[in-house]
Amino acid sequence: MKTGQQTQPSIAHAPAVEPEAYRSSVKPVWCPGCGDFSVLTAITNALAHLQLPPERVAMVSGIGCSSRIPAYTNVFGFHGVHGRALPLASGLKLSRPDLTVLVAGGDGDGFSIGGNHFLHACRRNVDMTYIVMDNQVYGMTKGQASPTTAPEWSGSDLTPEGTGLLAFQPLVIALAAGANFVARCFSGEQANLTEILVEAIRHPGFSVVQVLSPCVTFRPEQRQWKNLIRMAPESAAADLGSAVRHLMEDDGLSIGRVLHRGDRKPFVLAGCADGGLEDLEEGFAL
Repeated sequence: MKTGQQTQPSIAHAPAVEPEAYRSSVKPVWCPGCGDFSVLTAITNALAHLQLPPERVAMVSGIGCSSRIPAYTNVFGFHGVHGRALPLASGLKLSRPDLTVLVAGGDGDGFSIGGNHFLHACRRNVDMTYIVMDNQVYGMTKGQASPTTAPEWSGSDLTPEGTGLLAFQPLVIALAAGANFVARCFSGEQANLTEILVEAIRHPGFSVVQVLSPCVTFRPEQRQWKNLIRMAPESAAADLGSAVRHLMEDDGLSIGRVLHRGDRKPFVLAGCADGGLEDLEEGFAL
């Protein structure tokens, strides 16, 4: 579990923490039908399954529709600037290894302006979970093509003949850069998504979960994803090479499998591996 070296407190005699305990009173402002509603529910279900105290969880995000999630959760939250969620979360986790740190973002925030941070977060392997809601469009800024948009998509006035650019392959990049846990899910398969998130949070090191999350406003054709997605074959996760080959040959709509579980040790700061706030304060004492 992504809580550094500390063990979780016993909950044998404590009342169970229900999913609603992780939800704030702020009402989401996403468009009706947005896949991010289901992702939010899956996150709170996963935290309840793990019985993590809300005060021991932190949610960090950047900018975009999906990055609103910290406001909708009843855990510590930090809404950062565009593309900078991962370095913010890395700094938090390294200085407070006692916290379970989750990062929420979208394909534009994470793979465009945040692309360099994504590469180095995979390489650095800090013990946290990155949940990327990928709808292949910039939804909050009115429907421009994003890094994961197909080259022929012509639904934006800025690219009426398509982008002509190859779509970014985030999970291939994650595997090549050293992410310790890699999976792809679909927001419409909430039980599977919850299960994968539980495993991602538990797995040591940097976990990447790409969630296909339809934007029904600017990509209404994505409503058909529910009819097109399928379970990735077990062979896709046989080894690192198999995972890469599967992703390179796939159409991007196979989901539901953990494609890679690495065994790299998470990166920690000397002096903070066992600590918390007291150790950090002691390090700055005059």
